[in-house]
Amino acid sequence: MRRVVRQSKFRHVFGQAVKNDQCYDDIRVSRVTWDSSFCAVNPRFVAIIIEASGGGAFLVLPLHKTGRIDKSYPTVCGHTGPVLDIDWCPHNDQVIASGSEDCTVMVWQIPENGLTLSLTEPVVILEGHSKRVGIVAWHPTARNVLLSAGGNTNCE
Repeated sequence: MRRVVRQSKFRHVFGQAVKNDQCYDDIRVSRVTWDSSFCAVNPRFVAIIIEASGGGAFLVLPLHKTGRIDKSYPTVCGHTGPVLDIDWCPHNDQVIASGSEDCTVMVWQIPENGLTLSLTEPVVILEGHSKRVGIVAWHPTARNVLLSAGGNTNCE
């Protein structure tokens, strides 16, 4: 019996691990169970949902800031419950939306050079969900259109 090996140009390609100084290290990623990637990236920043006492929070890091992240690094923290999803606005690299277990969606304006102090005041608070908000997504082509979805049993 003859064995046939399928031809592939990737047959002898092997990956190489990235060095520690090119990774994000020592980040307490959230362990809240929801179908989310727990991070969002745009051309300037990466946002990561983290474990936080007293509510929900996420980090916003400039892409060039790699390595070990200090535990005292400023966070975006305005929700009273854990943050479940985040999404960057496709039309403005400094605007991000977050949805939380506290039944709210908040829209945040990140400073031009990133965070130097923790951000606690959102630009807009959107209320109306009766259960936790698990999905937030900006419309890819229409400005200022944001979708939010959650565990509501009866939507209006």
